[in-house]
Amino acid sequence: MGDRRCRRSDDAAVRSSDIMAHIDRRTCLALAGSAWCSALLAGRGEGRTLPSPRDAIRARYFPNVALRTHHDRHVRFYDDLIKDKIVIINFMYAECEGVCPGITANLRKVQTLLGDRVGRDIFMYSITLKPAEDTPAALDAYATMHDAGPGWLFLTGDPGDVELLRRKLGFVSPDPRLDADTSQHIGNIRYGNEPRQLWAACPGLASPRWIVESLSWLDRRESL
Repeated sequence: MGDRRCRRSDDAAVRSSDIMAHIDRRTCLALAGSAWCSALLAGRGEGRTLPSPRDAIRARYFPNVALRTHHDRHVRFYDDLIKDKIVIINFMYAECEGVCPGITANLRKVQTLLGDRVGRDIFMYSITLKPAEDTPAALDAYATMHDAGPGWLFLTGDPGDVELLRRKLGFVSPDPRLDADTSQHIGNIRYGNEPRQLWAACPGLASPRWIVESLSWLDRRESL
């Protein structure tokens, strides 16, 4: 992936890129290391057994909150959706008339390019930013409208839990005014390999083929 950057083809995606910039492989590894170092220092000071780097990252970034899928199935964020998986995550809401439909359509192209790997060893998650409005039924209608295939879940939950996920996953602006604007958090996607502790992000309107190629360095077992 090197110095390549995702293509920003929409003004909303450009604005969102200020909130969650693209992260290359070196930065991902540094983030993984910093999470473990924080745990190391805390453990050393208290004489505790140190967590593994993977456990440190899980505790810091992946709260195991309860969610509901668009099939109205209850799941836990880490245990059921993230653990041992390669994932693509974005935030959206069903009544969004701005960039959301374009990003959803773009992710549908990504799903098509990935083929039957989606739902087998790559999983796609779209989390609503308006859980009080987006019931499982509303998300199911949205998924049907956009022809989302198996392996792509649309998720809702308690508003406090969804807000916690948004912040932990890095969909945050340092400017409180921008952070309070829901539309500022829908322009990007985050993708990663949980067992290998590799994570990155890019605009959701990047070239679908670029996104698929970027996933390739997360899993060297086979070429995407």
